[in-house]
Amino acid sequence: MRAADRLELIADIGGTNARFALVDPAAPEPELLHPQALENARFASLQHAAEHYLALVDARPRRAAIALACPITGDEIRLTNRAWSFSRAELQVALGLDELRLINDFGAVGWAVPALGPADRTALYGPTGDVLRGPVSVLGPGTGFGVGLLVGGEGDWHVVETEGGHVAFAPLGEEEQAIVRWMNARHGRTSYERVLSGSGLACIDAVLRGLDDDTGRALQLRDPAEVVAAALDGHDVVARRALARFCAILGSVAGDVALVHGARTVMIAGGIVPRFIPFLRSSAFRERFLAKGRFAAYLEQVSVQVATHPNPGLLGAAVALRA
Repeated sequence: MRAADRLELIADIGGTNARFALVDPAAPEPELLHPQALENARFASLQHAAEHYLALVDARPRRAAIALACPITGDEIRLTNRAWSFSRAELQVALGLDELRLINDFGAVGWAVPALGPADRTALYGPTGDVLRGPVSVLGPGTGFGVGLLVGGEGDWHVVETEGGHVAFAPLGEEEQAIVRWMNARHGRTSYERVLSGSGLACIDAVLRGLDDDTGRALQLRDPAEVVAAALDGHDVVARRALARFCAILGSVAGDVALVHGARTVMIAGGIVPRFIPFLRSSAFRERFLAKGRFAAYLEQVSVQVATHPNPGLLGAAVALRA
């Protein structure tokens, strides 16, 4: 057997990108080999994207763990924010795998958290230390908004996969009420994910710019990366307001999730927040995180951190494959 064929496949499939890598099961710690991100729009299916990656790296793995941005139930899998669906059994046969493990994407991030080194995370607020304190709420915005839970302790962690990103959002103040009215008119309901995601940031920006497709004007949402760049540049007042509102809402939601989970640590992950950590620190995130009445003192003792590892979903999939 070729050395490349002894390696195992890991993947992290979001709504926008499909990330792949190989890992050596004999290595003492998971190490991502040949990581690559592919744009989902280039491929008709997950199978197509995986076959493309395996051809690029010339590997024929026998085991794989794939993290997916959707619930993992039964044989039929359907991504939440991408028109991809597949049969677990058929994908395993098509890729020639002896074993295929499917996990939720933020479940994968949960598996990664204990493996993050000091350089892979940034402390924001609360107690800091070398020992990870559980329970750990894992949450964060990307194409969607993921929520997971890590329970247990050193050497004996367990991940609870959730769909907490689809809980109804509770707005505070007139500006957030306006955002919810705008969202409800288009979607019928406003969840955390509708607001705390790339598209959510673009929509917040649109509301603050006064865009409304009911007026007959063409509705042109800015790209989320453009909104972030304009906010950080400092000259676009509306973009800064939009990003500031996004951070404030994230603080409220993170505090709510921490209370629901009884968390001692909150780990923020996803593809958006690591781009503007200094802005987040100077925003109303902390104020809103603590604004829980009698439980403000409780939340002051919660460690809030940001995962800055470039591929926490891939790392978590690699850890899960060893579990």
